[in-house]
Amino acid sequence: MTLKHLEEYRDSAIAEKLIERITNTIKHDVRLMEVCGTHTVSIFRSGIRSILPPMISLLSGPGCPVCVTDQKEIDAFIELARKDGVIVTTFGDLMRVPGTKSSLLKERADGTKSSLLKERADGRDIRIVYSTFDALEVAKKNPAKKVVFLGVGFETTAPTIAAAIFSAAEMNVDNFSVICAHKLVPPALEALMAMENVQIDGFLLPGHVSVIIGVKAYQPFFKRHQIPCVIAGFEPADILQAIGLLVEQIESGRPALQNAYSRAVTLEGNTKAQKLLEDVFEPADVCWRAIGVIPQSGLKIRKKYERYDAETRFDIQVADSMDPKGCACGQILIGTKTPPQCPLFKTVCTPIDPVGPCMVSTEGTCAAYYKYHI
Repeated sequence: MTLKHLEEYRDSAIAEKLIERITNTIKHDVRLMEVCGTHTVSIFRSGIRSILPPMISLLSGPGCPVCVTDQKEIDAFIELARKDGVIVTTFGDLMRVPGTKSSLLKERADGTKSSLLKERADGRDIRIVYSTFDALEVAKKNPAKKVVFLGVGFETTAPTIAAAIFSAAEMNVDNFSVICAHKLVPPALEALMAMENVQIDGFLLPGHVSVIIGVKAYQPFFKRHQIPCVIAGFEPADILQAIGLLVEQIESGRPALQNAYSRAVTLEGNTKAQKLLEDVFEPADVCWRAIGVIPQSGLKIRKKYERYDAETRFDIQVADSMDPKGCACGQILIGTKTPPQCPLFKTVCTPIDPVGPCMVSTEGTCAAYYKYHI
């Protein structure tokens, strides 16, 4: 896409027309959830919340991969980093997520909870990488070390991690492995619909994930629940168009599954990426922060690639993990609270000294509220 065409999606005149259309259509209070951390940040950065009719409430859902990573998985990452001869590689967002105090995750001398960042300060070899293939290169350059990549993310990043595992097998790089903590979006939507205390009138579906899985991945969910769903891009006009379509569906009483990001998302999705995912991974029941175990909502490495599965290579033992005391990140992830309703927000919990992952990640709702909310 050229810069010219990109600017069209940020045109204020187009935005004004879309807002006018929404305002003329809306008749009832509606609660819409964006299921993507990038949407959350884009909505705040462009000021969309401030210009929507007050009858529209936007909820931030479980769309931040670091935020939904279960506390026990965070603790396992830290425990793994403490093992001798191990180099841990990770994306940067994971570095500052606090772990749990326990007998295995010993309390640090300064009384604070540990994190990958603090473990690195204590001398552990933990490196930030920008792709899984960077981690694979670290393994090739350090054959005497065991290099582990922390695999966190949704369907968007999982194919690149699958590709790195496939490449490691092709090149016979035996000192590389992945600890797999991937999550899948459609099962999370099912879990949200099953919660009695969660009220959602429509879903703003993620654009990047949908590029991989395609519109068809949501069809079973929509068929079961008949709730308005729109796949959206990330520019202001994209998001406003999607909100307008959701409002029209709600007010007309005709729910639909619509693709408002057709310049990137197709019905079938990226079939090559899907085949790679199917070859390397298989679905698994996994635990999400605040939600609990969701059937078939994660990925685990197939037996044919098990030598690249860090969970089978290492004896990683963590005690019962606990979410940070007083932190409302869990309720924020399912839309029952907003960050200002958390007693720790902007007081005890800040981006400099975060308590929960929603304040750590660049896609976290608390971080977005802290930076952009008036």
